[in-house]
Order: sequence, then structure tokens, then C-alpha cells
Amino acid sequence: MTALPIRLVDKPWGMDVLPAPFAAAPGRRIGEIWFEPPAALPSLLIKYIFTSEKLSVQVHPDDAQALAAGETDSGKDECWLVIHAEPGAALGVGFDRPIDHGAMRAAALDGSIEHLLTWYPVRPGDFFQIPAGTVHAIGAGVGLIEIQQNSDITYRLFDYGRPRPLHLEAGIAVANGVPHEPSLRRHIADAGTIELADGRYFQAHRIAGRPDAALRAIYAGPVLILPRQGTVRIGDTLVSPGDCAEAAGLDAVAFDGDGLTIVVRAKA
Repeated sequence: MTALPIRLVDKPWGMDVLPAPFAAAPGRRIGEIWFEPPAALPSLLIKYIFTSEKLSVQVHPDDAQALAAGETDSGKDECWLVIHAEPGAALGVGFDRPIDHGAMRAAALDGSIEHLLTWYPVRPGDFFQIPAGTVHAIGAGVGLIEIQQNSDITYRLFDYGRPRPLHLEAGIAVANGVPHEPSLRRHIADAGTIELADGRYFQAHRIAGRPDAALRAIYAGPVLILPRQGTVRIGDTLVSPGDCAEAAGLDAVAFDGDGLTIVVRAKA
């Protein structure tokens, strides 16, 4: 077992007061908390994201588009589980109606692209799958867990005038100007074992209590363990909420009978 090293990433839109169990040092605005991917699962990245301001309107390429553009990272499919939402918190995902690349480019240049996105009010337990090519923006006052391909490619289309580079041509080239598919978002119940995602690159479950034999078989190989309620034990190591650890499989993990734990495995 390996407890994954944590990297606290300062962002202009981050929070200086983080929800428990995290804490930001004085003078820091933490926007992301990364868990360094282990050698056994290099294609996966899990992070927490916390916002006090809107993130940029952005998009990620898929694997083929990243390769064609000469990028050294893979593309990026990702999914979000909302764990914190202040009043009025929302996520912008996809467009209200189909838009072509010319209109999208013009809207990115004049800033109106923000208002063409569909903004979904959110609460803890809301879950969104964000395939590569989905234009999106995370609003202010949101905390979420992001499970993603381990890629750092982000093409910013609009950034509210912040002094950071945009990637307009690259972003427009890979963007899908369509509404978000309704089957890719839902609310996760507070109780019970639930499959979160089962895509091309990763599979994830939120397990209530101890996993059954079927789940143990699915997650028989290397797996990331993210406790959300209660603790788990892997060998001699106790893993608590706010931590993430690698295990050889679910059989190597002692679960809290009353706990809630996210488990993730790579598929490609």
C-alpha cells in the first residue's frame, strides 16, 4: 500500500478557507488538491477542486486530438462529484443550444460564451461526467472531487480578463458545440453502493460499508481508495477522509462497516 503524496495547488480562484478536513496556510488560495498518481496507476489522477470565483470556460481534447496537436499528455475525460456547494453554486456544462465553431469563437472573443453555457445549480451528491470536447466552467462556491485521465491539457476559451493565456484556436478545434447529454449527470443518493462511472479509461464506485464479492472481483487489481466517511485500513496504514491511497485490490483493504469509500480503477 502507498498513501499518495498530496500537492496543494494555489489558484487565483481558489479558497483561503477550505472545507474540512483540509486547511489552507495563511496567505494561500488553494484551488486544487492533487494526489500524485502511483506507478501502478499512472493514467489516473484524483483531485479535489475548491472555488471562490468562476473557473475559466475551457475544454479538453481526446487522445487522438491531443496526439494530432503534438501534445505530450493524453486527452482528458473526467467526472465530478460535488461535495460542497454554497448558495447559488452552479456548474456550466455544454451549451443551451447547438452552436457552430464560428459562433463559438466570436462568443469567446466578446465574453458572451459564459452566458451560452447551460448552468446547472448544484448541491452535494450531484455527479457529472465530462467527456473530452465538452465545453465547461466550474462556478464559484463549489467543492468537488474530480476523477480524470492523468493529463494537464486545458484549453482556455475565456477567463474573465485574468492575465493568463487563452488557447482559442486549439480549444475551438476540439470543442463540441452541443448541450450536455442528460444521461451524463445525476444525483447520487446519500446511502448505498453506487457505480459512479464506467467509461473507456476508468471505472469508479462509491461503496457503502464493505464491498461484496462482485465488486471485489471487479477491483481485483490496482485500485485507488478515497475514504469519504469513516476510515479504511490497508496493511498497517489507516486511511482517513482527505487522504487517497493505492491498494493491490479490494481484498487488501479493511473497510469500515459504516463508511463510504470511493474506489477507482484504470481501464486503459
